Amino acid sequence: MLRSTFLPFFISSPFPPAQAFALRAYLPRPPHVCKYSSSAQSPTPPPPPPTPTSAYVHLPFCRKRCHYCDFPIVALGSSTPHLRDTDPRISNYVQLLLREIAATRAWSDDCTPLETVFFGGGTPSLVPPGLVSSILAALKSRFGLCDSPEVSIEMDPGTFDKEKMERLLELGVNRVSLGVQAFQEELLRACGRAHGLKDVYEAIKIVTDCSELQNWSMDLISSLPHQSQEMWEESLRCAVSARPTHVSVYDLQVEQGTKFGHLYTPGEFPLPTEMQSADFYRTASLMLSGAGYSHYEISSYCKDRYECKHNLTYWMNRSFYGFGLGSASYINGVRFSRPRRLKEYEEWVQNLEDGLVVLHEAISVDTKDMAMDVVMLSLRTAKGLDLRGFAKCFGKSLARSLCLALRQYVESGHVVAMDDDRNMLSYPEFELKMSEDNDETGNGVASIRLSDPDGFLLSSELITIAFGIISP
Repeated sequence: MLRSTFLPFFISSPFPPAQAFALRAYLPRPPHVCKYSSSAQSPTPPPPPPTPTSAYVHLPFCRKRCHYCDFPIVALGSSTPHLRDTDPRISNYVQLLLREIAATRAWSDDCTPLETVFFGGGTPSLVPPGLVSSILAALKSRFGLCDSPEVSIEMDPGTFDKEKMERLLELGVNRVSLGVQAFQEELLRACGRAHGLKDVYEAIKIVTDCSELQNWSMDLISSLPHQSQEMWEESLRCAVSARPTHVSVYDLQVEQGTKFGHLYTPGEFPLPTEMQSADFYRTASLMLSGAGYSHYEISSYCKDRYECKHNLTYWMNRSFYGFGLGSASYINGVRFSRPRRLKEYEEWVQNLEDGLVVLHEAISVDTKDMAMDVVMLSLRTAKGLDLRGFAKCFGKSLARSLCLALRQYVESGHVVAMDDDRNMLSYPEFELKMSEDNDETGNGVASIRLSDPDGFLLSSELITIAFGIISP
């Protein structure tokens, strides 16, 4: 599994799971501060969640399971060519997926169409374009699609050719996420990838030769077994040379039950130490930022205006639909995951059709849970946490308490405090603002974010501190 972030956790996420990054900083313990009490004040209740405008679709098929992967997948076999007749396992699954979409009612009646669709996996590029088209048609029929939706698909080298790429673009795909992971043959073999370096360069050429495709991302993995600093810098240079509009950098997480989980212990050779992993992260930030990429989210970099709109749905804590094996939805403030095993998922879809599964029902959501979601997701991003809006929803006492809890990290530079014009506040200015009385937040600090890269590296500890304030 990969760490798309260095935060403690995220429940039922359809994107690569957030796991703890166990970097320990030699900083003093946070001071005791006022804890949050929901009875201390009556903040404005959060507004009703808006209608979902994003859909994640899980296509679980892979040629083989990578050594780090614990995602719900279906391995088709390493020799599966990308041009052969449709594998019945794929077509049968897509039919099941279409049944789920048809049986899922829209969350509201306002007819708000979908603005983003993300095909994740697995290796969605193993699915024939005709079947991808049928899924898009089903989503359009059930929920509607806006005039210019962002439609992303994950693709692995060696699983598509020019013809398939062009066909996907014709049917509406307009964003590709290319799973390169490394530019060293030995590292690709070491992590059990089905593709080699030759496939990587062929895939890059296919993608860049398609003039109709203006938006594509490249995925890289750091902290692989035997990966050196020199190898990592080479991969970053090669990524920059390919000129993707977006780069995602994930840190390896060794999970129990995977091949890596049996072979390796985190932090021990041949895996890098925690400090080496931190250096990999700093190097990525330095090199990609230097190449003109904006570090807009803890694991994501983009050229100007090429943020992944779909992933912004997650970071902004917006509602979204999820479809397919093991996928998660976030509707009406509730996260819900589908079964991870195919047989159980089949039974679940049948129960959904029979009316035995109730989705999107009104459930009382704990305010503290909502506040923790907002803090955790906001601090993933370069924009950070809007304290004004947070105070309106959860109370200015809590907003102030968060600032007090993080004040020493403002002083150390791991947390950046900003005014209403997003100007960075020095520590003395921060202290002065904290002493001011403000009707909206209880202090004059408008927002906070984590610094890049050192604040992001310390995010696990900082989020844990914030959680302790929200729910002591």
